[in-house]
Amino acid sequence: MSSDDRHLATPLSGTPAREGLSERMRGLTAGIAAPELRSAVVPPLYLSTNYVFSGLDGRPQFDYSRGHNPTRDLLGEALATLEHASGATVTSSGMAAITLLIETTVPVGGHVIAPHDCYGGTWRLLDTWSQTGRLTVDWVDQTDPDHLTQALGQFDGAPVHTDLVLVETPSNPLLRITDIAEVSRLGHEAGAVVAVDNTFCSPLLQRPLTLGADYVVASDTKFINGHSDVVGGSVASATTEGAERIAYHANVIGVTASPFDSWLTLRGLRTLDARLRVHAENTRRIVDTLTCHPAVTAVHWPGLADHPGHDLAARQQDGPGSLLSFELAGGLDAVRRFLDGLRGFTLAESLGGVESLVCHPATMTHAAMSEKAKADAGVTESMIRMSVGIEPAEDLVACLTEALGRAAS
Repeated sequence: MSSDDRHLATPLSGTPAREGLSERMRGLTAGIAAPELRSAVVPPLYLSTNYVFSGLDGRPQFDYSRGHNPTRDLLGEALATLEHASGATVTSSGMAAITLLIETTVPVGGHVIAPHDCYGGTWRLLDTWSQTGRLTVDWVDQTDPDHLTQALGQFDGAPVHTDLVLVETPSNPLLRITDIAEVSRLGHEAGAVVAVDNTFCSPLLQRPLTLGADYVVASDTKFINGHSDVVGGSVASATTEGAERIAYHANVIGVTASPFDSWLTLRGLRTLDARLRVHAENTRRIVDTLTCHPAVTAVHWPGLADHPGHDLAARQQDGPGSLLSFELAGGLDAVRRFLDGLRGFTLAESLGGVESLVCHPATMTHAAMSEKAKADAGVTESMIRMSVGIEPAEDLVACLTEALGRAAS
């Protein structure tokens, strides 16, 4: 049997001592003291690119690390457990995960429905491919089922088969909430595959496969790793068939993650539960500060009772998360004053790390979008996105209050 025929590896994380534990517990502790890994408390890092054959008829479980690697596969097993998936493939970046998903599920010339307010990198990929004829794409406000229904099965007024509905919830950077179960129902009725970008929540706060989605994609760079020292991603599949297809295409196009990045990400995963609790505590303090300050004209965070997606988020998520965006009175000039006076937060792209970050979506994460696309998505010059870290809350609040005072001056 060739390596191309053997898409899913034998599990490495199973140990009788962990049977009967929750998926959360088993996923966060995957590989600890596994007999298959010599019962090491910390699973080893396998850097080898190739493995020994015992003979012409003796193909090993691992042969070449682009297809399977013990360290990367262990991380994939952990993520699959947490996502309630049949399997997960770990990729070299979040965009590699999106690319892998599309290459696996959308034929040349196929039709994709994507959120109108998605991450700028996703927008750039789909826009580029739509211009080259690789696919057609409709940008839809998926929080409105009527808009989605109208877009399914047609493009530019002509009937088409919709191959993929790509959901991003909460969205980036407006934190809009899409009903995963409803979109999955509508998409499946139209014969489409439904995939959810779960980057903002991680599987500890939201598990789209249990709500009807076929695939989950994520940038593991963010909360999964949590330390801003790895670029990575993953695709988790609801079915074994889907997991095999994803693994096959990942090997074919060569987008799998390196062993070292996988090892670092698995190490970061160990503390995900604890980190999310501190993120949540700090975010509530930050939001309380923002909503009471006269320099702030709007706060977008699904934990607020007046957020349009508050009730839906409470049903399909296990917490509102630690990503938020807010808008300042005074436009871009106020944003500059705020950022110039902000201490304790770092101006940088990305999110989900232990450190608190701010960015200006219009000129940073969403700069690739056209001005019309940004306007349609609600990305304004006065908007700041914030990823709340796990530093002492009182220091973060003090630094934020100081900068808001400068923005208002």
